[in-house]
Amino acid sequence: MLRPRFEGVFAATVCPMDAAGTIDELALSEHLERIAAVDGIRGFLVNGHAGENFTLRQAEKRRVLELARAAVDGSLIVAGVNAEATDVAVDEALDAAAAGADAIMVFPPFSWALSQDPAAVVAHHEAIAAATDLPMFLYQAPVGAAEMAYRPHLLAALVRLPKVVGIKEGSWETAAYEANRRLVLRIRPDVAVMASGDEHLFACFVLGTEGSLVSLAALAPDMVVGLERAVSRGDLATARALNDRISPLAKVIYGTPPSGRATARLKYCLARLGRLPDPTMRRPITALDAEERSRLEAAMVVAGLHEPPIP
Repeated sequence: MLRPRFEGVFAATVCPMDAAGTIDELALSEHLERIAAVDGIRGFLVNGHAGENFTLRQAEKRRVLELARAAVDGSLIVAGVNAEATDVAVDEALDAAAAGADAIMVFPPFSWALSQDPAAVVAHHEAIAAATDLPMFLYQAPVGAAEMAYRPHLLAALVRLPKVVGIKEGSWETAAYEANRRLVLRIRPDVAVMASGDEHLFACFVLGTEGSLVSLAALAPDMVVGLERAVSRGDLATARALNDRISPLAKVIYGTPPSGRATARLKYCLARLGRLPDPTMRRPITALDAEERSRLEAAMVVAGLHEPPIP
């Protein structure tokens, strides 16, 4: 069976919850359907960091995938796999295959930020790859994420794994993005290197990309698609104009410390625009204060997000 082509804009979706922190299944389905209706959205990254994969129980991750497959049956779905233990990650990959995912994305366990053994990193990915027939995406973490950001020799070893078809390149630094892209294209030119640093999309698109898997596309899918298309056709004037609208919003959501509150900011924006009924995050993340909410609303105005109008 031929593999689908993983290219274009994929939205990394959030996981709506009610005030008690329980997954809101209806809101999740509507969230996915609304994004899928945008021309140019190729697919979804489900159970990624923006989907709070590190707080969901395994059964909840499986349910999220089942709902996603039912809601957007005509779209490609990349399922995030994020677990400290390899055996748990293997179980998540099996769940992804059973739920109808088109690919998996293996996230580096958070413990690797403290230290990691390159041989163990490769073994972790090999075991997950062997569990199913699904193609695999790698996740290149931001340069500030310590050992979670793979060094060149380790990235080279991982990209040689036969089932790897793409990389969510989130170095969050354009020089690192370009270096990693050149390395991958030299070793495996068939692997899609997808620019996924939400604050740096314009620069990375100009450097070259096969697409993107970003949570900003869950909030402003038309603008992310428009930016990618403008750069692809060499229309830099349009791309710069879109970037001028996107950048302040991306800066407030992702570039304002602490960056671990990015998903809470996304959820607030979506709720403020009437696209989610509730911005609740799983504990221990707390609600945003008035100052942060004000910054987000000002950035949404600059971006031109007015559904419904922000008073």
